[in-house]
Amino acid sequence: MVLSLILAAVVVMGSPGPSTISMTAVGAAYGLRRSLGYLLGLVAGTTVVLIAVAAGVVSLLLSVPRLAPVLLGASAVYMLYLAFRIATAPPLSKQAGAGTPSFAGAFLLAVANPKAYLAIAAVFAGSTLDALPKVAILIVMIVAIHVCWLLAGASLSRLFYDPVRSRIANAAFAATLVLTTAFTFA
Repeated sequence: MVLSLILAAVVVMGSPGPSTISMTAVGAAYGLRRSLGYLLGLVAGTTVVLIAVAAGVVSLLLSVPRLAPVLLGASAVYMLYLAFRIATAPPLSKQAGAGTPSFAGAFLLAVANPKAYLAIAAVFAGSTLDALPKVAILIVMIVAIHVCWLLAGASLSRLFYDPVRSRIANAAFAATLVLTTAFTFA
């Protein structure tokens, strides 16, 4: 039971989506150390989503006829805003760069991420374990999945010092973010 929950979490929650793509982009753009606050924001926000799904809050909100489209629309607009910010980000300087990705921005992305709700609901409902062990295991998986995507992104950070490569990589990350969000809504 536990192994099937972990495997489902890796496949469904760990697949590319707005949160994981943004974690990779931030890791690539800022490197490992400067991305840790962003990582914590994504983990905290995704954990809030997990708890909201487990407690039935999401089902309750989405059952309100006029509220569901507003929530989904706001989520889509925020994802497009993030894609724009990624696409227009300047290349890194070899000197210590100003600014770091924010915990608050990551938290907001995680809470607004439509894929998170769908993926967590699918994984959560698919397991026969009691709720508390499921939540605990899935929190560990949220951390592990985001750390893996951060490490993948950080391994690409050298690309972001070259202006041409940086522009291409930023455009690719932004397009991937838009596509994964669109796929979630499809």
